[in-house]
Amino acid sequence: MEKIRCGWCVGDALYETYHDTEWGVPLKDEARMFEFLVLETFQAGLSWITILRKRENFRKAFDGFDYKKIARYDEAKIQALLQDAGIIRNKLKVRATVSNAQAYMEVQKEFGSFVDYLWGFVDHKSITNAWTHYKDAPATTELSDQISADMKKRGFKFVGSTVIYAHLQATGIVNDHQTNCFRYGQV
Repeated sequence: MEKIRCGWCVGDALYETYHDTEWGVPLKDEARMFEFLVLETFQAGLSWITILRKRENFRKAFDGFDYKKIARYDEAKIQALLQDAGIIRNKLKVRATVSNAQAYMEVQKEFGSFVDYLWGFVDHKSITNAWTHYKDAPATTELSDQISADMKKRGFKFVGSTVIYAHLQATGIVNDHQTNCFRYGQV
């Protein structure tokens, strides 16, 4: 019997694997949380499958998503990234990744970890919604509006409410699997 999955991922093996193993799984790892933040930043205005297909290129180009290294990138490294055809060569997003790494570390200093900061918005418990169809899930919520505004105040860029809601879904802070999906309710 074939697994029933959320409709957005059906038919593409990469999407299905991502859905089955990562999307909506509560993430509590600092390094991986930053990776998802970088990927969500680059996804703004593009399809998620485009980012997934370039994920390994991003990993290589951005030193394994090591935010401590990225925070120290100089202009030469930024220019090299802008020439890397394996990633999305958007100047504003590349520069945002560097400044976001710096802001990420500032949040860590204040809250002990970025994970604690972000999960603190939901009292460290996943929110599980009950959508019968993936298109029923909103693009933004009051929660994503609140987090987006707070992150912008802290100097983060490309963290609009839609980007933040996608980040919350990807990292399992919000579980938006369809109710008929085999992953629904799994945390």
